Amino acid sequence: MTDMTDKKDPLDARIDAIGPEGIRKALQILSEKIESRAAAYLNSCVHCGLCADSCHYYLSNGEIESVPAYKLNLLLSAFKRYFTFLGRHAPSLGGAKDLDREKLREWIDSLYGRCSLCGRCTINCSVGIDISRLIRIGRSVLASIDLVPPDLQATVNTALEKGNNMGIPRTEWLETVQWLEEELQQEVRNAAARLPIDQKNARYLYTVNPREPKFFPLSLVATAKIFFAARENWTLASDFYDVTNYGLFSGDDAASGLISSRLLETMKRLQAETLVLGECGHGFNSNRWEAPEWLASKQDIPTISILQVIADYIHQGRIKLDPTRNRKTVTLHDPCNLVRMGGVIEEQRFILKHAVANFVEMYPNREKNFCCGGGGGQLSMSRYASRRLKAGGIKAEQIKKTGARIVVAPCHNCIDQLSELNKEYKLGVEIKTLSEIVAAALVI
Repeated sequence: MTDMTDKKDPLDARIDAIGPEGIRKALQILSEKIESRAAAYLNSCVHCGLCADSCHYYLSNGEIESVPAYKLNLLLSAFKRYFTFLGRHAPSLGGAKDLDREKLREWIDSLYGRCSLCGRCTINCSVGIDISRLIRIGRSVLASIDLVPPDLQATVNTALEKGNNMGIPRTEWLETVQWLEEELQQEVRNAAARLPIDQKNARYLYTVNPREPKFFPLSLVATAKIFFAARENWTLASDFYDVTNYGLFSGDDAASGLISSRLLETMKRLQAETLVLGECGHGFNSNRWEAPEWLASKQDIPTISILQVIADYIHQGRIKLDPTRNRKTVTLHDPCNLVRMGGVIEEQRFILKHAVANFVEMYPNREKNFCCGGGGGQLSMSRYASRRLKAGGIKAEQIKKTGARIVVAPCHNCIDQLSELNKEYKLGVEIKTLSEIVAAALVI
């Protein structure tokens, strides 16, 4: 059922070890998660097929297991079997199915291996079913009995244990920031330019994807250059600076809540005014929209995207851009969690129209844009890599049709996936963050 054929797969071993107690725990979580609204969603599907036409997995492989409605039916069949009168007494009449080891294998393959939680099926559902939320509920059930694919779980564990999902030691982070500050000073020719750490009472606390200091440090310099040009009062944190939250993808609400709570604790420790989330789609969705539910508390800390900050700088005249410095044709990829799930849609377009000489849209775009295939934890689950790249072929075709030479993606997960698609489909494009494009156009 998966891309892996290794019989020693630890996930298979865990499934084989599941006994009656494990099944009972899974059903308990299913019962708790499927409250009245979710139950109504599950029973509302009219099998119109629009979700299939919306899904990049199904469109790329044509397999029934990739249809979002099929994935919903996995949950519905178990819910009917154990929590409805007809399912308990005459399961064969209502499509109720036992939740056993083989069914759990199918859940894992469909819910983790054939979904990036992009939400495109949800906005195209003819009766308004929140399909991506129900699929995440299924993942929560699997997470409760330790059936998260190991490499995805390892990413969550690293964030919990080390404070960031790359496991970067504090000393390495601080040394990197010091080196990048020197790079910034050379770039702007000003010894006063800084990447401040743990500065109290700053207007903005800026959080980053750990892949930036680890693999793309100059993208962090680009953001610092924008803050410098705007004369912003901002800071980074020495601990808990990670904008990402892979608990969103694993389905583990407790882990998700803990990871997000650390950013809020850092805000309070440094007494910053506003939490600014770096270019990370799922990081924005997690910390802006999902965290209050995970933490069961009202979000009283202003939380915004760096895209919103940059757009405001342009509106207010705090930074000046010369679009002729970016002459190559640029197109924009819309990260699902930032745009479709997060509501940050026009800011990046406003910025690009001021920062580049020639901006062209993909089609479809905005909320209707296709997922690149890198979300939902897919980049961390090597067992589904070939399926992920095949599903990304739709995005590759979108890019080709624009004729663009640069693809801007305000999300590092998307950048990683797009970089792989660039090689796989020989696109011959450059992949950049929005901050890099803006920094290149800055007039200081």
